[in-house]
Amino acid sequence: MNHELVMSKSAQLISKNEESSDTRGTTPQNITVILPAFNEEVSIGSIVLLTRHYADNVIVVDDGSSDRTAAVARKAGAHVIVHETNTGKGGALKTGFTAAAALGADIIVTMDSDGQHNPSEIPRLVAPIIDGYAEMVNGSRYLNHTDKNTPVYRRVGQAILDTATNMNSGLKITDSQSGFRAFAGSIKDVFRFNAKGMAIESEMLADAGRSGLRIKEVEIGVRYDVDGSTMSPIKHGLGVLVMVLKDIEFNRPLYYLTAPGIVLGVGGLYMGANFLQIFVAGGSLNFGPTMLMILFIIVGTFMALTGILLHSMSAVVREVKTA
Repeated sequence: MNHELVMSKSAQLISKNEESSDTRGTTPQNITVILPAFNEEVSIGSIVLLTRHYADNVIVVDDGSSDRTAAVARKAGAHVIVHETNTGKGGALKTGFTAAAALGADIIVTMDSDGQHNPSEIPRLVAPIIDGYAEMVNGSRYLNHTDKNTPVYRRVGQAILDTATNMNSGLKITDSQSGFRAFAGSIKDVFRFNAKGMAIESEMLADAGRSGLRIKEVEIGVRYDVDGSTMSPIKHGLGVLVMVLKDIEFNRPLYYLTAPGIVLGVGGLYMGANFLQIFVAGGSLNFGPTMLMILFIIVGTFMALTGILLHSMSAVVREVKTA
């Protein structure tokens, strides 16, 4: 195998001592790592080799790559599944979870395949599940507010996505876009895997929150010098935000419709009270502001009632599913 493909920059993630020894310990759990990959031939070999020190199985889902990602991963010792066409990260993870279950995984770990995540942190990530404290563990760059490498523009966008995701999921997660996570094998059927792009991270948190899973966060490190994403951060962030808002619309309509509707309605009523005061004092009403007041009241009332109706319907659907 081409030495450059196996030993890329990500080989700096652990020391030579770590590379030469198996640090998984003697835990009886079958730990299986899923690496969704798209055109990652440069980094995938070394990532697989390093990850095998900390996992029983490594699954690489080649999601429609046009390079030698699958061949390199296979030579490095991974179980390789190839998608003929690109399905997005959600589709790759869905395939990976199914394959991990077939391999008897007790714990499933997801990692990015470009070298951003350090495989030596897998034991720390899976520890809360092994100890019985959690069914899902989220690796966080910001748990203790110690990350110094994240560019400012990324951190601002991250804060917006964290707020929207937490509102949708009912959780308090400090790094909603982390791709470095661990899951108890028993919860694999909780997740929808509907999101086509990077929004899968937020969708999985929403599914976990609604299912009442015990979720812990552990601190992780991330390297940005190996980020191979071709999508601009702004486009990525907007795409994730739109998906989260759509999810809120259908699953948390009181937030998405009722709350804004009440704000609009109250604003219209406030305007009406001021107009009435002016009219009683002998003043005249302007056509434009008066129509705006009426519009606020009508639209606000409609949104509030629609949100309440959808919330009631969602509650009925959830009861039917759990019955």
